Amino acid sequence: GPGVGPIGVGKDLMPHLPADPLTYKSSSEDVGPVSATNFGSASILPISWMYIQMMGEAGLRKASQVAILSANYIAQKLSPHFKILYTGKNNLIAHECIIDIRPLKESCEVEVDDIAKRLIDFGFHAPTMSFPVPGTLMIEPTESESKEELDRFCEAMISIYREIEKIRDGLFDKVDNPIKNAPH
Repeated sequence: GPGVGPIGVGKDLMPHLPADPLTYKSSSEDVGPVSATNFGSASILPISWMYIQMMGEAGLRKASQVAILSANYIAQKLSPHFKILYTGKNNLIAHECIIDIRPLKESCEVEVDDIAKRLIDFGFHAPTMSFPVPGTLMIEPTESESKEELDRFCEAMISIYREIEKIRDGLFDKVDNPIKNAPH
């Protein structure tokens, strides 16, 4: 998402940071300013404020409920095929479904990047990769995703899993297969 806050770096990276546009004096050794403000883009804040104002208390509550329901729907549909991390009581999750790809890397050399590229073939942008856990995909459906779109995503992931099974079972070569060659 858009960042508005401070960025912390070690001293060895300081010479490579953009210069303050308010105090910049040209030099061949510095990076110079990158944007028009040294405090981030404050124009991003009214967007969040307007969303909150337009949704209101009931709308925000409903949006949160739908997002949590959608994430749990995805987790339940994909759990027979993929390991879901951070499940709690009754195998429920919060607003994000984290799929562990590490066992697939061990069993048949399929990695997060491979699945992300294969999802392109189904018309999906990759979910968050390797955050907050390396070797995982984090899926966060928003409140605006329809059940049809959630089902389409789950069907794509299950189709990819079936291709992974073919790699694991030796029906597809570990290097020359639809997943490793993606996107098509």
